[in-house]
Amino acid sequence: MKYFILVPDGCSDWAIESLGGKTPLETADISNINALAKVSETGLVRTVPVGMEPGSDAANLSLLGYNPAECLTGRAPLEAAAMGIEMREDETAIRTNFVTLDGEIIVDHSAGELENEDAEILIKFIDEKLGSEDLRFYPGVSYRCLLIAKNAGELKAIPPHDILGKNFAEYFPQGDEIYRDLMRRSHELLKNHPLNIERMKNGKPAANSVWFWGQGKKMSLFPHKEKYGVKGCMVTAVNLLKGIAYYAGFSCPDIPGATGTIHTNYEGKAQAAIEAFKNGEDFVFLHVEAPDECSHCGDLDGKIKSMEYIDKKIFAAVYDYLKNCGEPFRILVLPDHKTPLEIRTHTDEPIPFILFNSGKDLVADETKFFSENGVNENNFFESGSALAEYFFRK
Repeated sequence: MKYFILVPDGCSDWAIESLGGKTPLETADISNINALAKVSETGLVRTVPVGMEPGSDAANLSLLGYNPAECLTGRAPLEAAAMGIEMREDETAIRTNFVTLDGEIIVDHSAGELENEDAEILIKFIDEKLGSEDLRFYPGVSYRCLLIAKNAGELKAIPPHDILGKNFAEYFPQGDEIYRDLMRRSHELLKNHPLNIERMKNGKPAANSVWFWGQGKKMSLFPHKEKYGVKGCMVTAVNLLKGIAYYAGFSCPDIPGATGTIHTNYEGKAQAAIEAFKNGEDFVFLHVEAPDECSHCGDLDGKIKSMEYIDKKIFAAVYDYLKNCGEPFRILVLPDHKTPLEIRTHTDEPIPFILFNSGKDLVADETKFFSENGVNENNFFESGSALAEYFFRK
């Protein structure tokens, strides 16, 4: 049996007036996924436990069968694992975004999807100026960098994508004053950095401050194979998911051109999934960040296009392989959470899913679609881990 989970991050949304009251999923041409939906089990699932922040860390752990309320310490330790950083018990990992500030307003959580090369130059500059034996800065993927703090004080912080267009001073991290001081000093250092001056000349947003959030201590997960009996592979561009792969015991191939944006290597991801199956993996979890990033950026057209790319360039190829591989298979397609364009951040609302089992003969139902309103609302799973249990065992 082969198992395939496709996660178009944040693709679920609210109805949009300019789309005639439809959602981006209902508007996008995702004919391949929708064709499968008609012969699949459909429903809704709550991926984030009540009371937890609706982040991709909690949501994706849930989809893989973990209880984030029990195991999640913060997203940054997962990213540290993906970067090969061995954390000690007295260390705290802290996500360090490069952001764009305009006066007192945070206007871009990603500094214009900062290129890896520019991010590495700037984070090394920050480490040189602000780092110490107890404070070490590391480059990640694009704007997503990391701070490892030894014997760190308390930190309570809000993700920058939650406060776009707002006065950032009202949302400064709470706790140890050192974090606010580092952020203020980073802005003074970065606003006139030659690289940022050049970026602005070229019409790009300046990466003129760091923003801390997503903090946590070293964490651990039970090996996924021990519980579900499947050998797994994670296909993703972002360190958060690569860190989950590390802790869960999955393989995780590097894919050239995989960026975590709409400009990613869709074909490369599809091929990586197919190669994983060919090489003996039982299970592939394929994550695409693009719809979520488009939502955070308020890019409606990009969100629709990213879903069409996922349907045509990823789903169609992997489904064609699975139906011809000579083994029974199951496919689960769903976002990790909603990211409505109206608010440009995540919500904890239940999200739609389709679940196809090649061993079940279902009569085609033309009313089914992969969308917020195209699934069976009465088929409800209270947690992602409950859906994972059903997917792998039933």
